[in-house]
Amino acid sequence: MSVPTTTLLLVRHGQSTWNADGRWQGQADPPLSELGIHQAQTAATRLGTVDAIVTSPQERAAMTAAIISEALGVGPIFTIDDLRERSAGPWSGLTKADIEVEWPGWLDAGKRPDGFEPDDVLGPRVDAALRMCVAEQPGATILVLCHGGVIHNFETAHGLQDGRIPNLSGRIVTTSGLDGPWQLGEQLQLLDEGMATGGERHRI
Repeated sequence: MSVPTTTLLLVRHGQSTWNADGRWQGQADPPLSELGIHQAQTAATRLGTVDAIVTSPQERAAMTAAIISEALGVGPIFTIDDLRERSAGPWSGLTKADIEVEWPGWLDAGKRPDGFEPDDVLGPRVDAALRMCVAEQPGATILVLCHGGVIHNFETAHGLQDGRIPNLSGRIVTTSGLDGPWQLGEQLQLLDEGMATGGERHRI
C-alpha cells in the first residue's frame, strides 16, 4: 500500500502596517496594509491548485488567507494557534533604530533579550502544527499562511540558510505518511520583485 505524500506550501503573509513602518512584530497583531491586501490578491492568481488553506491566528496571516481563499474558492480556512510568529519580547513594536538605542550592538551580534522566543521553543511548536496539517489532510496540497520567523526557523533547522523571506514568499515542503521526514523543496516567490517587500534579517 502506497504512503501518501503531503505537500505544504509555507508562505509568509502580505505586508502589514508594521512591516511598512519597519517595526518588529512578533506576536503583536497589526493588520495588512493596503499594499499587503494587493499583494495577497496578486499572489492568489499565481498559486495554482490547493486542496486546503491553513493559517496562523494573527490578523496579517488570517487576512492574507481570507483573500486567497475567496479568490481560489477554497475553504473553510483552518486556524492553528501554533503557527503564530515567534514572540519578539520587548522588541515588539520597535524599529531597528529603537533597538540599537536601547540594546546597542545586539542585532549585529545576534543577541536577543529576555522574552524573545528561543529556537528550541519555536521549532517544536511549529513542527507539531505542520504535523497536524498532515494528519488532517494526508496526501493533500495545503497552503500554510504563516510568518517569516516561522519559515526561517524551519528552514534553518533543516539545513537551509537562504536569507531573506519577503512577503508572499516561502518554501515547498513535502512528507510521506504522518511522521515521515520533511523534504524541503524549492522556494516560492508569488510576487514580482518590485511588489515584494520585507524580508529584513529579523524576519518577524
